[in-house]
Amino acid sequence: MVTTQKSNVTEEQSRALAEESRTEGWDKPSFCKELFLGRFQLDLVHPYPKPTPEDAEKGDRFLKKLAAYCDTVDGSVIEREERIPDEYVKGFAELGCFGLKISEDYGGVGLSQVAYNKALMLISSVHASLGALMSAHQSIDVPEPLKLAGTAEQKAKFLPRCAKGAISAFLLTEPDVGSDPARMASAAVPIEGGDAYELDGVKLWTTNGVVAELLVVMARVPKSEGHRGGISAFVVEATSPGITVERRNRFMGLRGIENGVTRMHKVRVPKENLIGREGDGLKIALTTLNAGRLAIPAMCSAAGKLSQKIAREWSAERVQWGRPVGKHAAVESKLSFIAATNYALEAVLDLSGQMADEGRNDIRIEAALAKLWSSEMAWVVADELVQIRGGRGYETADSLRARGERAVPVEQLLRDMRINRIFEGSSEIMRLLVAREASDAHLVAAGDLVNPKADLNTKAKAAGKAGKFYAKWMPQLVAGKGQLPTSYSEFGSLATHVRFVERSSRKLARSMLYGMARWQAKLEYRQGFLGRIVDIGAELFAMSAVIVRAESQRADDASQGEASYALAAAFCEQATLRVEKLFGALWQNTDDTDHHIASGLLDGEYTWMEAGVLDQSEGTGPWISHWQPGASTEDNVWNPFSVSTPVGDGRG
Repeated sequence: MVTTQKSNVTEEQSRALAEESRTEGWDKPSFCKELFLGRFQLDLVHPYPKPTPEDAEKGDRFLKKLAAYCDTVDGSVIEREERIPDEYVKGFAELGCFGLKISEDYGGVGLSQVAYNKALMLISSVHASLGALMSAHQSIDVPEPLKLAGTAEQKAKFLPRCAKGAISAFLLTEPDVGSDPARMASAAVPIEGGDAYELDGVKLWTTNGVVAELLVVMARVPKSEGHRGGISAFVVEATSPGITVERRNRFMGLRGIENGVTRMHKVRVPKENLIGREGDGLKIALTTLNAGRLAIPAMCSAAGKLSQKIAREWSAERVQWGRPVGKHAAVESKLSFIAATNYALEAVLDLSGQMADEGRNDIRIEAALAKLWSSEMAWVVADELVQIRGGRGYETADSLRARGERAVPVEQLLRDMRINRIFEGSSEIMRLLVAREASDAHLVAAGDLVNPKADLNTKAKAAGKAGKFYAKWMPQLVAGKGQLPTSYSEFGSLATHVRFVERSSRKLARSMLYGMARWQAKLEYRQGFLGRIVDIGAELFAMSAVIVRAESQRADDASQGEASYALAAAFCEQATLRVEKLFGALWQNTDDTDHHIASGLLDGEYTWMEAGVLDQSEGTGPWISHWQPGASTEDNVWNPFSVSTPVGDGRG
């Protein structure tokens, strides 16, 4: 019997599932893991890694063809019609854009992660909805999980279809389930003696779900004899009887995105469509996101490049008080920030992408930081661009065009960028995720010391283990190369910033240790503190990426290297101010006051301040829609693009 929302899930159960789903241990080195531990392992990112000549040539050849096609696509049509025209999708499919990362053995293009990122940048610069369509399909949907955990038969059956343009979608979120999958109510019940599963449930915000032919569905298998149970991943045909796309959602931005609500009622899925093992669904999803999250930084980098171009051209053209606005100090600071941040966005993206390609490092923290930092900074860049453009930045491109001015979609850029701070893990969730990974060494060494359920014998053993770890680790935090004025001299004028990163890395590790000592087991509830710790690490990672990129460019081309050094220095100076402010806020902040006020607000103590306005949303529906298992009573709005081969009936 399927039940609706699992409201009785405890905090402990949610935490246990999250722990069970994360990758245990560290088989490969991680630059950012070491950074949080106060160990600045520059050799893990320097020299700045580069694609092989073969990968670079292959990527450049494809990007040239892609650019030519993108030049024929009108993004304003997508914005105006709130849908991507079939002929656009067909054109991208014919180029191979739905199989960019799929091996040529399965009919894909077989691009590296770096080249794929550049393709996404180019595509999303036409319209962000195109980037969302492509990235959702091959960063987190059917192709990536199958590459990671699919059987040979699954790959042979589904990957060629995906490469040809059979669009896929990922169904995880439910009306009452977001970042806490322990509450998941969608069920996959074994039937026919274990030869198949029967799916029931409702999924919300299914990106590509309105047009997808193939779905990756996350559902809970009940534990029983012969069945391990747990949240599991399945490949499901969108034409399977019992699947209804009940509506297409509309949003602030990404006007062309095909995102919907999908109901499954007694949907039969053959056991051959289970990806991995029962219970491995979330682990597969999280591992997929290690590289899949880099799609967000790619689209953020595209926005950074567009913002710089528009800001540069407009600030030179627009004259106020006898000078171009770009010559006024108030705008100069914004232009400098946009240019320096644009340089850093690409540095972080390329470094993370190449690390993913090489496979030498564990990039779970790097990818998460790249997504977090890029989405936050690109939003500020877009907001500053609106300010530089003034009233024209708030005006739509169509309105500008109608009165004879250049149709610059700045307000659209801002709207489209906003979702990136929520997509694939909100900034708040990303900070908690990174904080957990960054503190893993401490939890391994001393976790039982602060575990309220551990007995005295366990705590005694943990104390001995922790003593050995900290006796070796803590002296390393006292002094380092960052205190030597001649260290890192190979970086020339940027050496001072390298030394700052090294010193700050050790200070960051000490701060984390102080926080653990002060709050112990309650540290996990000090989310303001943990968030600032992670934000400092993100800035130090970005500074490192910028520095090694600039040095690499100087070695390759002295003239471009000079400009790169100037941009890198500007970014590092700006980032240093942010880092120092964050360090100060670790201990001087309003966290306790905020907790007190928020608690009072939720308890209704300040409702008197809400008098005098009308909330016209009252009575329009519940805050969270409730669903019951059963057949759909809605029309099926599923409407796939007419670009690929016919699909099967989902019965294997």
